Amino acid sequence: MTTTLQSGKITATLSTGTARMLLPAPDVYLDVETDWSRRLTIVGIWSPGSGLVQLVAPNITPERVSSALPATGTLFTFNGHSFDLPLLGRQLGLALRQRFCSVDLRYLCQRQGLRGGQKAIEMRIGVQRALPGLNGRAALLLWSRWKRGDAAALATLLAYNAEDLRGLMAIRDHVTLRGPASH
Repeated sequence: MTTTLQSGKITATLSTGTARMLLPAPDVYLDVETDWSRRLTIVGIWSPGSGLVQLVAPNITPERVSSALPATGTLFTFNGHSFDLPLLGRQLGLALRQRFCSVDLRYLCQRQGLRGGQKAIEMRIGVQRALPGLNGRAALLLWSRWKRGDAAALATLLAYNAEDLRGLMAIRDHVTLRGPASH
């Protein structure tokens, strides 16, 4: 049996070549946070089957990340091909680009003329955040505060990570509705 991803569906073709079945391929959104040394601190995942799952160091393990992910689907990240996925590969030995059809929204946005970081693109397409002043540097500071005993800092960091995941969904919806760039 061969399996391919086509138009958001998984197509399985039996070895006879005569039978096909279409199964929905879920969208999966992934965003990580790190400390100043680029060690994973939060792994946030959203998929239709599990909803929001957030793993917090030191409880980020290959087994826990793998079990939080569906068996297949399309994995969406922002700058994930350069940051999130290589970190997960180096630190946990996970090769998620081999397991999933992976879309880095950063490059899809660039092809449609949307440049800048995730938050800048969210602002440009009208996404409203509950925590508008937070960015990657603030996430680093929040983790440091939590490590020094500030429980509220971890709650804010988790909310920030969840907003990043919601932002990925909004960006994905925006670029999908726009279609390819017209130049």
